Amino acid sequence: MATTSSLAALPCPRAPAHFATRPIDMPRIVFTPQLRRFTATPEFDSEAGTLRALLDEAFVRNPMLRGYVLDDQGHLRPNVVVFIDGRRCTERVELGQPLAAGSTVHVLQALSGG
Repeated sequence: MATTSSLAALPCPRAPAHFATRPIDMPRIVFTPQLRRFTATPEFDSEAGTLRALLDEAFVRNPMLRGYVLDDQGHLRPNVVVFIDGRRCTERVELGQPLAAGSTVHVLQALSGG
């Protein structure tokens, strides 16, 4: 059994760099790997206050992403699902759901096949 003095001498493992620099008081957007097959899917932190603003920021970073997530009227495509902090968003038109500091938004594209 290690004593307190011997524990102090043990090296402390370092957290990966992305953990050290990620602000925990900002919403984060994460896209699933399915979309990465077709276009770049930026994962980033933002000061956006709503889902719409966060998505718009992602589309500025990669304009091609818009067509995979939104239809021609700016609504979520039928095969796209968004979760905010683990809760599925059911509103698919305005996308005005508020984001809290530290929220995580996951954008998923359904897979199909037979």
